[in-house]
Amino acid sequence: MNHIVWLRRDLRVIDNTALCCALQEAQKVEGCGVIAVFIETPNQWQQHAMAPIQADLIRRRLCELAQELEALHVGLIVTRSATYDQCPSVINRLCDEHQASTVWVNTEYEFNELKRDEAVAERLAGSTRRFISSHDRCVFKPGQVLNKKGDYFKVFTPFKKAWLNKLQQSSFQVLKPIKAACDTSVNKPSIDFNYPCQDSKQWTVSSRAILDKLRQFVADDAINYNQDRDFPAIAATSGLSPFLAIGALSTRQCVESMLQGRLVTELSQGEQTWLSELIWREFYQHLIAFLPSLNQGKSFAPWGRNMIWQGNSQHLAKWQQGRTGYPIVDAAMRQLNATGWMHNRLRMVTASFLTKDLLLNWRLGEAYFMHKLIDGDYASNNGGWQWSASTGCDAQPYFRIFNPISQGERFDPQGEFVRFWIPELSHVPNRYIHKPWLWAEFAGLDYPLPIVDHKTQRGKALEMYKEARSRAN
Repeated sequence: MNHIVWLRRDLRVIDNTALCCALQEAQKVEGCGVIAVFIETPNQWQQHAMAPIQADLIRRRLCELAQELEALHVGLIVTRSATYDQCPSVINRLCDEHQASTVWVNTEYEFNELKRDEAVAERLAGSTRRFISSHDRCVFKPGQVLNKKGDYFKVFTPFKKAWLNKLQQSSFQVLKPIKAACDTSVNKPSIDFNYPCQDSKQWTVSSRAILDKLRQFVADDAINYNQDRDFPAIAATSGLSPFLAIGALSTRQCVESMLQGRLVTELSQGEQTWLSELIWREFYQHLIAFLPSLNQGKSFAPWGRNMIWQGNSQHLAKWQQGRTGYPIVDAAMRQLNATGWMHNRLRMVTASFLTKDLLLNWRLGEAYFMHKLIDGDYASNNGGWQWSASTGCDAQPYFRIFNPISQGERFDPQGEFVRFWIPELSHVPNRYIHKPWLWAEFAGLDYPLPIVDHKTQRGKALEMYKEARSRAN
């Protein structure tokens, strides 16, 4: 009897817990092989607002992955199910067709994904087949990093401290797959998604290139990460988030590459700052595992349900188009629309602007980002938006409102980033680049006046938040 490894957002052979365990188990029985399966779920992806550019990255990665699996004597089957509801039947049928007794998966913590796996496990149990789910997405699975009361952390800093303490006491290792004894290689699958795809070729899908990118960042750029990461005109971030989002790279691989046998205390400030960003990803993954309500559009803060958002759809469209009249906001949105990626500092700036200047529901921004981001990850995107909107776990205080002018002046002082993405402002002097409406020649530019006044909107936002919080008492 064979084994099936059902791949989802774990599109790699190195450090793939389900795949490595299935290969080891199959070696124990003569004639037992391993088959990998990926199920495209276009209607479900539509419901989850998956970005077409991320769908294309997944499609291209699967083509590369098929060759890597073939080298392990593992065949890859790519099939389709409109939604998660049909997955139990699809998996059961594949087990029948390939004489599989066991299905291996890596756990996904989102609400719909957990329900899907429960349904598949129940269906397989009825035909005496095993469904084995491994914790693979995080270095430490939800429930392994808890406070002294045995509860999950609601603040990041103590979570990080506990996470690091556990790291120092653990001996985790990146898993290496073994070659299957029985060859189940199949013809290279023709992967043609029934879902809109936007060209993602600017991002590699080669495992070797991804690992080279990780090593290069760790060797050359991580040391200055804390100093340079907030400046969008500088290529100072790792650029690894798309690969983490689809599982072409694991957090364990990143941590191992960073530490290289060292203690955390031996890392430079830049390296420790990047490690903190990886821990933020884990923090948000743990939260959605403990709080299914976060997967259902609810705010972490109970008073969040009392928010009465005062913005309008015209302002939402201007924000989406990068036509708000605030250059740093517009440049960031144009970067997102053109590339499917946005600098992390600017994700916070644009999110603050939507919620606290335009007074629009953070859920609108959350959905738009998911529909555009090549590195869209539900937990991180939701956590980031709720942080910015001050409704989330360990979020910024509601009275902390980014000023889009000063943010631009601080993090793009020469206007390099703004001029790149807004060429109509290319001749505006540095002095006015983040407030071009004050320039004497502004009238001749094809660029809008600010659609709102920041100072006025800040006052409205404070009242809006105070009202929501007061009604929670």
